[in-house]
Amino acid sequence: MKNFLAVGSLLVILSGCAAPLTTREKGALAGGALGAGAGALIGSQLDGRNSTAKGALIGGALGALGGGLIGDQMYGQEQQQRLHDYELEAQRREIERQRRELEELRRGRSRSDRHYDRYDRDYWYDDY
Repeated sequence: MKNFLAVGSLLVILSGCAAPLTTREKGALAGGALGAGAGALIGSQLDGRNSTAKGALIGGALGALGGGLIGDQMYGQEQQQRLHDYELEAQRREIERQRRELEELRRGRSRSDRHYDRYDRDYWYDDY
């Protein structure tokens, strides 16, 4: 009964977090849960009731540490990907702005001097 209350209290505390969990936190929780389960299974096979609790504690701690490290790496990769996406979008906006500007310049040039391109080409071809 004590274990049920402890697990229930832990679930209430964890579910009460207002902010969504980061990848790092999700990794730590998943690793801790898997580690605790694996530790409890291994501990129960070794000695009995006392070893089950010890195995769950040790496995949970090691699993949370490993899951946290893996989650941290994944979180860093997500942040890098967001930065690259932001930079790529900024470059796309700049390219589009330059395309519009070039189009405006072409329209303006064609209105003021319709033969500019032809004269420019003839001038360069005569040099060679």
